[in-house]
Amino acid sequence: MKKLYSILFFSISIQLFAFSQSEKPLLISKLTDHIYIYTTFNTYNGSKVPANGLYVTTDEGVILIETPWDESQFQPLLDSIEFKHHKKVMFSISTHSHEDRTAGIEYYKSKGIKTYTSNQTDSISKITGKNRAAFLFNNDTTFKLGAEDVNTYFPGKGHTADNIVIWFEKQKVLYGGCFIKSSDATDLGNINDAIPDQWLTSVNNVKMKFKSPKYIIPGHDDWKDGKGLLQTEYLLNQYLKNKL
Repeated sequence: MKKLYSILFFSISIQLFAFSQSEKPLLISKLTDHIYIYTTFNTYNGSKVPANGLYVTTDEGVILIETPWDESQFQPLLDSIEFKHHKKVMFSISTHSHEDRTAGIEYYKSKGIKTYTSNQTDSISKITGKNRAAFLFNNDTTFKLGAEDVNTYFPGKGHTADNIVIWFEKQKVLYGGCFIKSSDATDLGNINDAIPDQWLTSVNNVKMKFKSPKYIIPGHDDWKDGKGLLQTEYLLNQYLKNKL
């Protein structure tokens, strides 16, 4: 009987552990030696939705791409980075004006972190009342910190009029934000501000600009098979076909 109780207890413990792991509000996954994907969660259309961001470690500190969508994870992300890498976040870049990219801008400004968006994003944020970064950049820009270069690229309108993607040349990592859909996405998601008629051309611009990326990171859901651009093309073709 004691053996049976032990087996049952062990089984229940494993199930609870698995559940707690899946319910973590902040997930961090190592992508390369210096690049990590972080994921937070929020509710959209009644469902819990994951949102991916990214950070890069350098000898001079950390570069943050996006901010957490979940307000409760603004500080835990900073704490996790400092605990794991013994480094501070020096600046953040948000890829467009939606809250799953910019929710933490004001908080990080209050912590002395430099926050960046494009001028185009800031113009939209000003009109829509979204959080606005402290610093702005024009056109395609290369940010440098330590030995790392972070390249921003505006491919054209798509998910939004202001969406940019981020390219890490050394690691051949393409971060697409919401401009790129996950390979397991079944639709285009939130298209309230989308320009589907131009999105397909913009995707092609990315493919021509950044050939043979090793990793392609979408703004939501899984990235591990690297087929996000192909799935985005497929979903756009289906959407445009259904509009005819």
